[in-house]
Amino acid sequence: MRQAEFSNPPQWKRPRGYNNAVVLPPGRVLFIAGQVGWDTREKIVGDDFVAQFRQALSNVRDCVVAAGGKVEHLGRINLYVTDKQEYAANLNAIGAAWREVMGRHFPAMALFEVKGLLEPGAKVEIEATGVIADV
Repeated sequence: MRQAEFSNPPQWKRPRGYNNAVVLPPGRVLFIAGQVGWDTREKIVGDDFVAQFRQALSNVRDCVVAAGGKVEHLGRINLYVTDKQEYAANLNAIGAAWREVMGRHFPAMALFEVKGLLEPGAKVEIEATGVIADV
């Protein structure tokens, strides 16, 4: 099975925690809707930003697995946060949560600060796109 190829222009500074471009092998395209930090009963896991981030990312992982894939099949993740200062203030804990859920797989990513999210109390929403590789 072919693996994802990461592409970072050699003259640029090496990115930390993401890649600038990802080429995925042929397969079934997977689009994951925005996932917030709620549990299986659709209850937000609390007011803590990192706890919500970890849960939202776990929900993304669960969607990939349910489709028959692995987190390594994700090529792009978009993060929507209601407060980029809160995100920045928790980078170390966010990185630890990332490694706990996603391991060392760092797809192309973008972060957007938004005025609000649809789900009351949600501080972060994560959507993803990938390709579940042909075996």
